[in-house]
Amino acid sequence: MLRSYKTEIFPTPEQKQIIHRTIGMCRFVYNFYIAHNQEIDEKEERFVSGYEFSKWLNHEYLPQNPEFSWIQEVSSKSVKQSIMNAERAFRNFFEHRAGFPNWKKKSNSDVKMYFVRNGKTRLISCERHRIKISTLGWVRIKEKGYIPTNAETHIIKNGTVSMKAGRYYVSVLVEEPAPQKPVLNHFGIGIDLGVKEFAVCSDGKIFTNINKSVRIRKLEKSLKRQQRKLSRKYESLKKSPNNLKGEATRQNIQKQMLKVQKIHHQLDCIRTDYLNKVISELVKTKPAWITLENLNVSGMMKNRHLSKAIAQQKFFEFRTKLTAKCKVYGIELRLADRFYPSSKTCHQCGCIKHDLKLSDRIYHCSECGYTADRDFNASLNLRDCLTYQIA
Repeated sequence: MLRSYKTEIFPTPEQKQIIHRTIGMCRFVYNFYIAHNQEIDEKEERFVSGYEFSKWLNHEYLPQNPEFSWIQEVSSKSVKQSIMNAERAFRNFFEHRAGFPNWKKKSNSDVKMYFVRNGKTRLISCERHRIKISTLGWVRIKEKGYIPTNAETHIIKNGTVSMKAGRYYVSVLVEEPAPQKPVLNHFGIGIDLGVKEFAVCSDGKIFTNINKSVRIRKLEKSLKRQQRKLSRKYESLKKSPNNLKGEATRQNIQKQMLKVQKIHHQLDCIRTDYLNKVISELVKTKPAWITLENLNVSGMMKNRHLSKAIAQQKFFEFRTKLTAKCKVYGIELRLADRFYPSSKTCHQCGCIKHDLKLSDRIYHCSECGYTADRDFNASLNLRDCLTYQIA
């Protein structure tokens, strides 16, 4: 099976220059491929594939334009992967899975440095505290022993080096033997996701909303202050007469942008770490099945009063990671129908309470007198739901 490992690395100043140069080149080639396709489409009304563009770039364009020879100074694998990513973006657009490919911006773009092993015999070497990356050499790893080092059973196929908020990360794809699936119990778990509490489970566990914690609130308060500072620096640059001290102001803007990015990245890491811990605790109980609601997250985001709170909960990322984890353990992940009335249905008698409001946090059945917490009642109904699809 294939499994990815991602961890932070500590490159040297020379290695950082190579990473910056390679990522900048990948961004340029990506945008160049989009612009070239637009030009060809206007003239000849046809699409240029990634292979055709790579052949034209190396054999026709670069020999005639030596000022762009710096494209060939970095890893050729990164160049080809950047072209392949752009072609995939066009394919998704043609097949109506996404919009037209966007330009990669220097200040805001997820561009990565791609590397692979050289041939079938030369593997990507990895030790407990460092990894050998082509064009970079040995790079120190933050989490020692996290990436498997046994080259006989764990083969590193390829990887990427990325940069975010002044920090550097390596992500590798490892081919390893499939783990032995554990023996599961004969019960299931229903999970009701929400904004007040992140998740309420049918076994009684309640996972609180981490965005209401003191740590998150302090970071968000600090983020507002740093964003106001950044906004004032932009306004100061606009008002400066004859652009006096403009270069110094731009440097201060870059420093302030990095501070804002670091806080954003710290918040994202805290929320992602919380999701991983919740999923790990759910899966360790080894249930036979787990039932979730098939939430319309994109539709929920249209509510301007709740959009921020819903985005912070990361419902889609939770479902994606839980799906991958359930496949490893052999747990059946069920998705209840989007319009299944889990909150309005009485778990004891099955009566549906149509006049239930969002403000009613306690469910009280007028038919049988059953009383329970609203979210807990919904989780019980999800656990016993019979109309579902397998994720």
